[in-house]
Amino acid sequence: MSAASRIREDIQTVFHCDPAARSTLEVILAYPGLHAIWFHRAAHWLWNHEIKLGGRLVSELSRFLTGIEIHPGATIGRRLFIDHGMGVVIGETAEIGDDVLIYQGVTLGGTSLKKEKRHPTIEDHVMISAGAAVIGPVRIGTGSRIGAGAVVVSSAPPYSTIVGIPGKIIEGDSARREVTELEHGKLPDPVARALTGLSEKLNQIGVRMAEIEERQDCLEDKVGEHHPPNQDRPINNKR
Repeated sequence: MSAASRIREDIQTVFHCDPAARSTLEVILAYPGLHAIWFHRAAHWLWNHEIKLGGRLVSELSRFLTGIEIHPGATIGRRLFIDHGMGVVIGETAEIGDDVLIYQGVTLGGTSLKKEKRHPTIEDHVMISAGAAVIGPVRIGTGSRIGAGAVVVSSAPPYSTIVGIPGKIIEGDSARREVTELEHGKLPDPVARALTGLSEKLNQIGVRMAEIEERQDCLEDKVGEHHPPNQDRPINNKR
């Protein structure tokens, strides 16, 4: 694909993912997430052609202008959309697939000091909500959703919903959905689910206890009918 075709595809991705986009000129001039991706392509080319310093300088310029830090060594697929973008950090060995949606404040960080694969792999059609962090060489499966503020430290299968600290997989292996259809404001709450389940269980126990008490009262009444209490009898004292 030519550079011009990629640029047109990037612009169409913005229109597809952001209903606030109104014109092509606005998208080109006022979308820092798009600018960061374009800067990264230049930095990544320099990095892969052993012009490491040049790649880092382009990356730093992009960070200064957009507030988005993408290491020139990171591998990014097609149609990535970084919405708002301020504070996004993508590490050197991170790999991002196609049609991924990233919101502001997301970190794709590493945990190792060795020169090895130490950043996450994000597969196609993944949505990462604001403030989430995916740490270490983990793999997030196709079509997964990561809730706002989640801290993900382990891999997740395709079509997972991950929330909490540390990230917990709430749903997995569901039917495929486009990333733009995922409502990240309506992710499940595992704590609320647990409390609701506990409340329902306590209600069931209460109903069961009431039934047991009712049966016990009936049993005591029947026993009383068959065995009336002994009346007091006079005691004859013999001398």
